[in-house]
Amino acid sequence: MAKSIQNLGLYLTLVGQLDKLARHNRQGSFRTKERYYEAFKRFCAYLADEYHLQKLENISGKHLTSYVLWMQESGKSASTIKTDLAAIRFFHDKMSRPKYQLPSNEELAVELERRCFGGVDRTWSNIEFNKMLGKALAEDRYDFILALYLGRYAGLRIHECFRIDTATAERALRENAITIKGKGGKVRTVPINEQIAVAMRKQLDRTFRGQKLLVPDDMHTDRAINLLQLFIMKHRDEVRDAGSDRPLTFHGLRHTYAAEKYRELTGNGMSALDAHFAVSRLLGHERADVTNIYLASLPKGERHGK
Repeated sequence: MAKSIQNLGLYLTLVGQLDKLARHNRQGSFRTKERYYEAFKRFCAYLADEYHLQKLENISGKHLTSYVLWMQESGKSASTIKTDLAAIRFFHDKMSRPKYQLPSNEELAVELERRCFGGVDRTWSNIEFNKMLGKALAEDRYDFILALYLGRYAGLRIHECFRIDTATAERALRENAITIKGKGGKVRTVPINEQIAVAMRKQLDRTFRGQKLLVPDDMHTDRAINLLQLFIMKHRDEVRDAGSDRPLTFHGLRHTYAAEKYRELTGNGMSALDAHFAVSRLLGHERADVTNIYLASLPKGERHGK
């Protein structure tokens, strides 16, 4: 595993702290302790690469939420995610002076039961999306409208949306494309459409230079993300198409973007294989096979390799 870790030094520092916690642990069977230890090591790798975290005692709710979303996107099962969260809380409870209390699974505002199975259609219909926009407009949540557009028409991850500052937005408007630093520090550039541009200009007018577009001054980023997640959870039953049982989550907007972009590219004459890799790059996937999860809504005959 260490071979794929970018910040190996930080990772080893965190694992060293984990080892100290593990040495003083007498609880649980050997198999459980070993499983929890390996799970927490994976979390250490994520913390090192994504957050450059130096001390395990600084783990907070935002790290858990981000990690869950990453695991879901990677296709991990709900049971695996819950086991990993149990492992994280197990060792967090062993810390003598943790800086933050970790939220429960229910408080994460992330639906653990809804993993990204390859065969599940998680896309939104246009009617569902427009209804959700209407809900946001009714509450004057132009920040939510921009976030929804970025997920739907640029395929951004929710955390990528909330990292956008005024400089990034201004550059995106000049270039008609947004440059995003995604997981593992991987940078990609994604075209933006007129809906995103209009919403971005409106949000820029409301934001002081140098600040994040979607995060108020007096709020932590993870709290702002949770508010959007809760907003979608609150209204999804009202906007969901009649007779549909598709899960409506922000992450599903990435699935919608992927499916429509794939159809657009193949419709313009690109081969299925090339379209598959193009969508993979736009989504910021390190492995092209992960993109199959995002194309689950397409008939098997339309997908590469199906």
